[in-house]
Amino acid sequence: MKKTFWVLFITIIPFFIIGCAIGANITGVSAVYMITSACALASLMAYCLIIKRKEPWFLVLFTSVLIVNIGYMALSLSKTIHAALMANRIAYLGSVFLPISMLMIVRKVCKIKYRTWFTALCIVIGVFVFCIAASPGLSDIYYKSVRLHISNGNGMLIKEYGPWHKLYLFYLLGGFAAMIGTVFYAIIKKPLSSALHATVLVIAVFTNLAVWLLEQFVKINFEFLSVSYIISELFLLGIYAMMQQLSIPKKQKTSPSPCEPPSEEALAFFISQIPTLTPTERSVYELYRSGKGTKEVLQALNISENTLKYHNKNIYSKLGVKSRKQLLQLAVQTENRH
Repeated sequence: MKKTFWVLFITIIPFFIIGCAIGANITGVSAVYMITSACALASLMAYCLIIKRKEPWFLVLFTSVLIVNIGYMALSLSKTIHAALMANRIAYLGSVFLPISMLMIVRKVCKIKYRTWFTALCIVIGVFVFCIAASPGLSDIYYKSVRLHISNGNGMLIKEYGPWHKLYLFYLLGGFAAMIGTVFYAIIKKPLSSALHATVLVIAVFTNLAVWLLEQFVKINFEFLSVSYIISELFLLGIYAMMQQLSIPKKQKTSPSPCEPPSEEALAFFISQIPTLTPTERSVYELYRSGKGTKEVLQALNISENTLKYHNKNIYSKLGVKSRKQLLQLAVQTENRH
């Protein structure tokens, strides 16, 4: 019931925000970005509230997609160059961590381990690229010049690229290349449990690459990556959920079987060996049988812990048991016989 409530609540969020956009007369590109932001928020909330075993990189991915879409939406609603540049920085903040999180999730799905230093290096490179991409308004190394253009109520930046702008392009290409390389390596080495998983991974990565290339060569006043990233995160989440379900039966098979009741032979041997216990061992046995714990036995017999361990070892050996639990189980069976 609780899960159903959250599913319904999260489903309503996009429609609520769309209604707000219509009520506020927000149309065109801004309205679309508002819808994608609502979907990204709903996806993040669904992951946090519904998924039990969470993967940290999925949280980074869902959060990054949300930040990217909020940045695009804020940019389209900007009325001043200062607000537009700040919105652009927000969008880049999410964008630089998207390739890293996707790469780490692809690695996880492909069951390929990376060194800790490699992950740290990716994060450092991402932070460096963000600092360069966030420099417009402070430096001309990324954009030589930039101005705000408002068309049909939607703001957009008209940019002249600087010498360091290609750094972000190489960064994205490097991220996509690493993802593709990881997937094909997993296909060749066969750590993937299903051909379907490999196919979906390839589609998810190549979809983002194709959309990004389209935006580079075709002038479109809309960031289609805002949509493709949402689709990709749902693809990746679906694969990860399937892999978790496939791992459950294996864990159940390897889990220890419940303790079986003692056999008649073991019980008969146990009863026959009780008279062989020394007086002290018999006292320890009776105290255990009456439900006393280790501390209570030590106090009752006024002995050290090492001495009790010595007596326990002798008792277990004589009675043919391996633990106190088995000892008590056989003791109960003995009482039932009498």
